[in-house]
Amino acid sequence: MKAFTKLKGIAALLDKANVDTDQIIPKQFLRKIERSGFGKHLFHDWRFLDDAGQKPNPDFVLNAPRYQGATILVTRDNFGCGSSREHAPWALEDYGFRSILSPSYADIFYNNCFKNGMLPIVLPESQIEEIFQTIDKKPGANLEIDLENQVVITEEGKKYPFEVDAFRKHCLLNGLDDIGLTLQKADFIQKFEEKNQKDVPWLYRKSV
Repeated sequence: MKAFTKLKGIAALLDKANVDTDQIIPKQFLRKIERSGFGKHLFHDWRFLDDAGQKPNPDFVLNAPRYQGATILVTRDNFGCGSSREHAPWALEDYGFRSILSPSYADIFYNNCFKNGMLPIVLPESQIEEIFQTIDKKPGANLEIDLENQVVITEEGKKYPFEVDAFRKHCLLNGLDDIGLTLQKADFIQKFEEKNQKDVPWLYRKSV
């Protein structure tokens, strides 16, 4: 998993509350088992005017020239509600987003973001509104996110501190997903297996 330390990039504004996972990645695109390739289907029903995804909707925010290449999504309350599909953060990350700013998230979606190297930041609704106003006044404006110091910084230098669980912060800073955490114990696991093969060798015999 790619480490998350500092991020500076274009912030896109999605002015919608209660965005559910079926809007983030509609169910008809959940046929693959690998994590890649979902970004092109992100917000499909909003981004496109046709089922094939060939006609971009000019009225949808992510199709605006000012938000091309955005890596930060600023949105409203209860983002990621609905079903628990992990494909939702896969699609966001594959599209290019590394962080989301919202007043609140659905719990499962929130947890899935951390597992996939994304940083979901919770800020008070009043601060989210301030950021909306700041970004809206300056097309293509950047935000900077400093995970080590737990702060969001606007181009004007205004700072918005945020809280994050210490263990999740450690994992993001070091690029550790569940597999990475397990591999940190690789030497211990190997020693256990070697000892176990001596103590209970019958468990390792191949059946005929």
